Amino acid sequence: MEISKGAEAIDLALWFPKSRTLAITDFQLGYEEYMNNHGVMVPRINFEEIVKHLKQIFSEKKKIQRIIINGDLKHEFGTISEQEWSEAIKLLAFISANCTELILIKGNHDTIIKPIADMKKIGVRDHYLLKEEKTLFIHGHKEPDEESLKGIARIVIGHEHPAVMISDGVKHEKYKCFLKGKYGGKELIVLPAFNFVSLGSDVTREQSLSPLIKNIGSFSVYAVEDKVYEMGKVNNLL
Repeated sequence: MEISKGAEAIDLALWFPKSRTLAITDFQLGYEEYMNNHGVMVPRINFEEIVKHLKQIFSEKKKIQRIIINGDLKHEFGTISEQEWSEAIKLLAFISANCTELILIKGNHDTIIKPIADMKKIGVRDHYLLKEEKTLFIHGHKEPDEESLKGIARIVIGHEHPAVMISDGVKHEKYKCFLKGKYGGKELIVLPAFNFVSLGSDVTREQSLSPLIKNIGSFSVYAVEDKVYEMGKVNNLL
């Protein structure tokens, strides 16, 4: 589904057909090991699910020029766990094999990411400007400076892990979702987390994490299930 001019939601990723660019965010590799170490038993399903969903996307979108990982490749803040090392190296190799260029943006969980990136010879960036799309990619945990906003029409962030709760009064279901709104006169798209351990934060009930999201009630919601569904404004779902 085209959720913005020249930008299509496919699964939990955003596809720009003109520049053949795919944007994904918030894998949070190592989350299961982190939870297990804190006494919560979580099955290790995230890596397998990520690869399965990416394979489906890659089968639909051939000859991908560029893949942007928009922050939070891993979960641990102050270290690199054994699970993170193993899965990050394998995942970066798999993604690199399916595109010409891989862009890795540093998220707030990626405080120690350089050793992994160096091993795969990938640079780590604070942001990335896709000039032909006039689109700025930043993780979203802090606001961009004025200089980086010059000449752009759209900002794409992660960080928020948006989801929406749908209820018929008896049954409640939560779905990951894309959000589309405004920030500083620019269009703002919030990507869902490409993580399969947690469904994320309900945008109708929980406080926003990103400082770029202001007046979330005015944002449009695109829920992801078997396909992408346009749900209207957040305010209409309250």
